[in-house]
Amino acid sequence: MHSLIAPHGGTLIDRTLSGAAAEELRARAGSLKSVTLDNRQSSDFEMIATGGLSPLTGFMNSEAYQSVIDTLHLPGGKLAWTIPIVLAPEDSVTDGLSVGQEIALYYDDGATLAGTLAIDEIFPLQKELEAQRVYRTTDGAHPGVAAVYAQGSRGISGSIQAVALPPYGDFAAERLTPAQTRAAFGERGWNTVVAFQTRNPIHRAHEYIIRCAMEIVDGLLLHPLVGATKGDDIPANVRMDCYRVLLDNYFPPNRVQLAVNPAAMRYAGPSEAIFHALVRKNYGCTHFIVGRDHAGVGNYYGTYDAQKIFDEFDASAIDITPLKFEHSFWSIRDGGMATSKTSIAAPEERISLSGTKVREMLRDGIEPPVEFTRPEIARILINFMRSSG
Repeated sequence: MHSLIAPHGGTLIDRTLSGAAAEELRARAGSLKSVTLDNRQSSDFEMIATGGLSPLTGFMNSEAYQSVIDTLHLPGGKLAWTIPIVLAPEDSVTDGLSVGQEIALYYDDGATLAGTLAIDEIFPLQKELEAQRVYRTTDGAHPGVAAVYAQGSRGISGSIQAVALPPYGDFAAERLTPAQTRAAFGERGWNTVVAFQTRNPIHRAHEYIIRCAMEIVDGLLLHPLVGATKGDDIPANVRMDCYRVLLDNYFPPNRVQLAVNPAAMRYAGPSEAIFHALVRKNYGCTHFIVGRDHAGVGNYYGTYDAQKIFDEFDASAIDITPLKFEHSFWSIRDGGMATSKTSIAAPEERISLSGTKVREMLRDGIEPPVEFTRPEIARILINFMRSSG
């Protein structure tokens, strides 16, 4: 019997309107004060509206914000939550707003009406405390911390109603909502599903841990993040070409679902590993791959901090199974991929290229060895590096 995992909090939130209700809201929005969401806020709005951030029904109020910062749980202490989801536009915008007011929210193109928010609170943010507790650093050079510092000084909370998702022009076939991925899993008869989070092209080390995980579940959700990322990350369209060629040539199509995650990247390391797992639970996944330095950046986090943090929570507060993998490498001794858990290969018998070395090879038009990446993926990346100068 088919039975999918329950969403976080038990109910898959849907704040989208259609038909007459959507038309009524569109007509009403013309008389409301408007606020334009930036790229990150647009992603958060979409994720709230479609249930990706269940059980949230809107942007957080001060109680939820403080609870997440202080306890890494939502109010009540039963549900883990590690990233504040706040709407904090520039102070000049917030200055003109008041509690009880309904505002119209527009996506970052400035023209597409996203929906409305009924303001129930306007409260001060604690940016440095948030940075320290969530990102484990107050360094403004950290991209996630920089995004927190760039916000306005106050959060605007309230439930949302959505009449449109962002006007994307790409990945139409892969833009599946949590309800749609759950339906796809159901159609395939999957009960157990493992999610793989990525913001990079998949190389052989990633492929190895994905295959290991697939051995114990019914299917894989390959769920690359395509929201806001750092400027030096590989663009989403290039990465998607890499994912498609990998799946088309090396994976059984009845075992994999490719869909994009529209969330913005926070680079919050351990905190974001929990957050990514909870989001994937909402998409219907029972297992979540946590690799080396998950969601990390620079040297802010220990190699396996993102795995260790799962041990700090009651299993019931998360209710998705983390699959923790060590750094994998090509073992010359074994003639294949391995980790220190499965191989006695000495350091000199391991091929593990640095990202910097691989980028240098790609820029020079040199295909990295097959021990590092598939040749089809290497060619896509070489073409991208050449075209981008």
